[in-house]
Amino acid sequence: MSYTSSRRGLFLVLEGLDGSGKTSIANILISRLGELGYRATYTYEPYDSSIVRAVKGEYSSARDAYVDALAYALDRLIHWKTVIEPALREGAVVVCDRYFYSSVAYQTASGAPYEWVLEVNRFAPRPDLAVYLDVEPSLGLARKKGVPSRFPEYERVDFLSRVREVYLRMVREGLLVVVDSSRGLEEVFRDVWGLVRPLLDRLTS
Repeated sequence: MSYTSSRRGLFLVLEGLDGSGKTSIANILISRLGELGYRATYTYEPYDSSIVRAVKGEYSSARDAYVDALAYALDRLIHWKTVIEPALREGAVVVCDRYFYSSVAYQTASGAPYEWVLEVNRFAPRPDLAVYLDVEPSLGLARKKGVPSRFPEYERVDFLSRVREVYLRMVREGLLVVVDSSRGLEEVFRDVWGLVRPLLDRLTS
């Protein structure tokens, strides 16, 4: 099952390891879109609904890759129905910092089967563009040094190397478009903007 909508806006997703520049690129993208007169909405995942907070808190002893995948999927459905879809129906360009691709990458790297995590998230509408900002785990961690993390349990080179391999598998399978984010922010944004700019014509056609 997949949720669909007669949306009029544009749905863009940025993916990558922490330190890949996702949030910085998203903020620049929101600013550029605003300068050009587009209504732009920034959002992110996990959406941190009460479901995610409960799994991290009251039920933290039960957490594993399967529990996390299911919790994040429900969180994602709530996010879609309450934030993303309404904004798209109003004609906005929605820029989402992480989406179901993060669940596939992180929960697969944590031990859940790749195809199973994809199936759990089959309901999630596909974005108009999903970009994976690729960076070596060691460089990403170095960039984030001293910055508080929402998920410190993931910040290990060995684990993030497995996460990166799953992301690159999704690139090979055509689920994501890769951009090298080991470079400077301006260069990375230039490449991302080159992917986004042609899609904006859909909003006026």
